[in-house]
Amino acid sequence: MKHPLPYRIGHGFDLHRLEPGRKLIVGGVDIPHDRGCDAHSDGDVVYHSVTDAILGALGLEDIGQLFPDTDAQWKNADSCIFVEEAVRQMRLRHYTIGNVDVTVILQRPKLSPHKAIIKANLASLLGCDISQINIKGKTHEKVDAIGQGQAIGCHVVALLMHIH
Repeated sequence: MKHPLPYRIGHGFDLHRLEPGRKLIVGGVDIPHDRGCDAHSDGDVVYHSVTDAILGALGLEDIGQLFPDTDAQWKNADSCIFVEEAVRQMRLRHYTIGNVDVTVILQRPKLSPHKAIIKANLASLLGCDISQINIKGKTHEKVDAIGQGQAIGCHVVALLMHIH
């Protein structure tokens, strides 16, 4: 019988254009802004990246394969659904969160006032302690689409630990 790896690491990335008339949802928080994510679902780059990091650590298909943007049932969906499915898959394989490191890249608005609630939202969804979540906000120093305020990006690294 094959023994499971004691640790698995996954990386997730997401990027969305920011358009007027859309909500800016980041880590489950509706952040007041004049633009929001142009996406099939709610466009939450943090939840999308966390989902892909967990799925990647498990060696599973990515978020776009599990929740295709061609499927009407995901239109304007709350992205917590995607994280919940990744967590379900993680638990089925007897893994738990070791830690999750999130970097949101956004020229404006500032992420700092929202970091605590984003951490709390993630800890709740992932079933872990808030101390296992790190959130960082970065600008792109006015370079490229993100730096010009036309897009938002996110990178996530997740460490999963096997439960014996």
